[in-house]
Amino acid sequence: MTVAGKETPRDRYRAQLRAEIKEHAWEQIAAAGAPGLSLNAIAKQMGMSGPALYRYFASRDALITELIRDAYRSLADTVRTAAASGADLAGLGRALRAWALDGPQRYFLIYGTPVPGYHAPDDITAIASEIMQALLDAARPTGKTIVTVDDGHPATHLEAHLAQHRQWAADHPAPPAALRRALHFWTRLHGVLSLELAGHFTGMGLDPAELYDDELRHLSQ
Repeated sequence: MTVAGKETPRDRYRAQLRAEIKEHAWEQIAAAGAPGLSLNAIAKQMGMSGPALYRYFASRDALITELIRDAYRSLADTVRTAAASGADLAGLGRALRAWALDGPQRYFLIYGTPVPGYHAPDDITAIASEIMQALLDAARPTGKTIVTVDDGHPATHLEAHLAQHRQWAADHPAPPAALRRALHFWTRLHGVLSLELAGHFTGMGLDPAELYDDELRHLSQ
């Protein structure tokens, strides 16, 4: 029996075994992608029976959920730490790239091709929202004039659209221009990162870091 606030040897063993299962899962994902994840294969690698492993993760989707939750939590913590240290939008972009390069399989699990038939629970959506909230904070005006038309409405068609379709920003008070800036930041940087991590710049004779930094300069103007 676990005493409140005190971890037992059994708890520690369970946590250790779950961590080992996740390590094997990441290795499988790196080799064959999330659709190829097999709990039975992991059990075999660990010298366990399938039913024994299912005591730690009830299903493949339960394991995938844990991995996705860990990945989003790691990125959210990275972005939050960078923001707390005073990073601007460009600084957050550099933190994002460093995080992605440190674990490409982790990046592709949350930003790559969706796993067929898998649906993430609401708490993962909430963690992902933390990341966007930090970007929206950094994208808000800081003394630079945000151009609008004479009647005060958003200056571009996209801004006008985002003013009416801002569910993705939750309850963040960012004005339409900041919504547009954050959205461009998110889509353009992920575009470069996805191509780089998938190896599409290989053989082109250019440095992806230079392209990424150039995007950051444009997005930070």
